[in-house]
Parts: sequence; structure tokens; C-alpha cells
Amino acid sequence: GLNSCRPLMETNYMLYANDDMYFLPHWDKTLMEEVNKIGHEMYMLSSTMIEPFDTQNPCVIVSDFGDSIETFQENNLLQKYEKLDKPDWSGSTWPPNLLPVKLWDLVGGMSTEFSPGMYSDPDLSKKLWDLGVRYFKGVGKSKVYHFGSKSTGRVKRNPGHKTFLVKWGMTGNSFITNFLKRGEIFTGPLPEPEISFSQNSINKFKRVWKCLT
Repeated sequence: GLNSCRPLMETNYMLYANDDMYFLPHWDKTLMEEVNKIGHEMYMLSSTMIEPFDTQNPCVIVSDFGDSIETFQENNLLQKYEKLDKPDWSGSTWPPNLLPVKLWDLVGGMSTEFSPGMYSDPDLSKKLWDLGVRYFKGVGKSKVYHFGSKSTGRVKRNPGHKTFLVKWGMTGNSFITNFLKRGEIFTGPLPEPEISFSQNSINKFKRVWKCLT
């Protein structure tokens, strides 16, 4: 779906999000201020999600304002969202995402083998990483409310974890943790990862196992 939208775009930036997100005031202004500070085109940015449930996601602010349109506490959220602080975090891969269209085109957009989408986010980040991108930043002041899995709950999920492992020779979690440092406080461009011998051996074993099963 995202790939099919590309021919319609005439801007220098691409921003995409899920259809179960509510964008809070100044989310776009804050992202654009970040773009102007970076000074180059090798980056991926994310807004920060507020979610009603604690899923142990270190990139998320947990605060319950409803999990559906029927239970949505819009006025309450608008009164309180600015007080829900989250430091800028490392490891942008969750939507909403913002990146230059040039980068999207260079890596060919989303990889269709992940359709309808499970693990397509870290796959895109991995392609950007291999292109040389090291600036993966989640912006704490750019906020959206995420109702949670309303989009993906309507589709039959693909085995994206297996596709990622076979394609890249490592688990999605290994890439997210060791490369993107997702959820850690943002300190700047990411360093080259140090993969231990044991972790590398585990990745190789899992890849062979998944290829055989």
C-alpha cells in the first residue's frame, strides 16, 4: 500500500502512519524542527506513541485514554498530553515515520515479501542501515495516540520474524537491540554494533533452523 502511493508524492519528505493513530497538536512542527537541525538527509525519525496498554515497549508512553473510538477520551487527552514527558529515544522504526523520499527510493520502499506487514518496519530500517544511515531518532515531543493493533488486527499476519531471520541472518530482536538500540535515550548517530560470538552463533543456528522448518 505504501509503495503504491509513492508515484503520487511530490514532496521531499515521506511520512507514514497507521490508521489507528490520533495526531496531537504540533506533532508535525516538532518533526520539521528536528529535520532542520539535522542538516543532512541520512535519517529516519519517529513520533512518540501514547498507548493505553503496557506492552513493555520502551519507546511508548503508557497512559489510557481509551482503546476505541467509542471509549476515546479526546478532551482529556488534549488537556494532558503535554505533561506526558518522554526523552528523545534511539531506534526509530515504529510509525509514524519521517524520512527523505530520496532514501525511500534508494532502498526500494517496503519489501513486499513482508506483506501484509509484520516485520516490514525493522526490515526498512535494516535496508537504511546498510545504506549508511545511523541517525534513527524518536522525537519525544512529537506525539500521537495509538489505539493499539486496530490495523493489524484486521489481517492475517505473515510470519515476518522468520522472513527477517532468513533474509538478514539475524533475528529482528537482535537488530533492534544491538544495532538500533531501540528505546535507549538518544545520544546521537548510532555506533557500529558489537555482536558477541554467542549472539552471532545463536543467529546462525536460528537461521538454519528456520530454513529447514
